[in-house]
Amino acid sequence: MNILPTPQQLRYLLALADHGHFGRAAAACAVTQSTLSAGIIALERQLDAALLERSQAKRPIFTPLGLEVLARARVALASLAAVTETVAAARDPLTGPLRLGVIPTIGPFLLPRLMPALRHAFPRLKLWLREDQTEHLVAALESGRLDVLLLALPCACGQAASLPVATDPFLAALPEGHRLAALDSVPVAALAAEPLLLLEDGHCLREHALDACGLPKSMGTVGEGFAATSLHTLVQMVAGGLGVTLLPRLAVAGGVLAGSGVVVRPLRPASGSAPPGRTLALAWRDRSPRAPEFRSLAPAIAAAIGGG
Repeated sequence: MNILPTPQQLRYLLALADHGHFGRAAAACAVTQSTLSAGIIALERQLDAALLERSQAKRPIFTPLGLEVLARARVALASLAAVTETVAAARDPLTGPLRLGVIPTIGPFLLPRLMPALRHAFPRLKLWLREDQTEHLVAALESGRLDVLLLALPCACGQAASLPVATDPFLAALPEGHRLAALDSVPVAALAAEPLLLLEDGHCLREHALDACGLPKSMGTVGEGFAATSLHTLVQMVAGGLGVTLLPRLAVAGGVLAGSGVVVRPLRPASGSAPPGRTLALAWRDRSPRAPEFRSLAPAIAAAIGGG
């Protein structure tokens, strides 16, 4: 009879992969580094297989078999977590801790309105927040470190289930006195002749804005080595006369323009085209027993977005 790995051994292994350092992984697991190392060595002996390369490299290097075991360990721990989640969700939905991941182009502008609404609607819910780029949030969701995400579609969300919550139109943001600011709405085609500023690669808003407006992927930079990592920085670059940009209405309603002098105008799409925008959505692990709970969050989120 095979002796199965313990959940603790698998957690040690996943922590090492996620943190890339024995000390940080041990701290994340609330154990000493020697305890974590001994647990992984015991797992290797138990499996009679090398999961890590024994080298002088500063970062742990997993063997090909170790990488496969890692992937299966994530699935196994997620399945174990689902057992307790099923019971908790049936006993008392939307109470206790809920770990929500949110992207930076949503969080600062929606959460000030959303959090009070959620506290009122679900007073026993304890919401833990993590703000990060989509790629990192999806990885945290898949590993069980987050329960549900609030992001923008389309995204590379792996096997996650998703529920569209609201549409967030894009607006043209222009320096005060810009020739296009004299218009009631800015034709999308007019943007092709402007220096267009967008967030640096890695932020999904960049791709969403270009795709929604049908603009080339090469647009959106002002010069080598210069890029904005937040919408607030982007607004200041526009205010400085470096170009124009596209902002989600959610961010504008959330005060991203405050004190900048930047003006916004609706975008006018080509005839027959839908107004450029992005879709805001909730995402969670496919087959999560808490899916009904996550769906029940959607009306409160939609109301908070609409209230902007």
